[in-house]
Amino acid sequence: MQVSVTHEGDVSVFEFSESVTIASVLEGMNIPASTVLTVVDGSIVPHTSLITGDIEIELIIVSSGG
Repeated sequence: MQVSVTHEGDVSVFEFSESVTIASVLEGMNIPASTVLTVVDGSIVPHTSLITGDIEIELIIVSSGG
């Protein structure tokens, strides 16, 4: 299956032969899960979501501060 990830304007495409979680994809990209929201088809989805087919994910950087 093909997983396309858009992060800071760059698109990365990965191929997986087995199901994988979004958290695993982020880990492979060296992106801490706590720093981004994952958006699929306009909806925020949990990092624990299991990817079982071709998907396009957009990462939105989370800002925090006071």
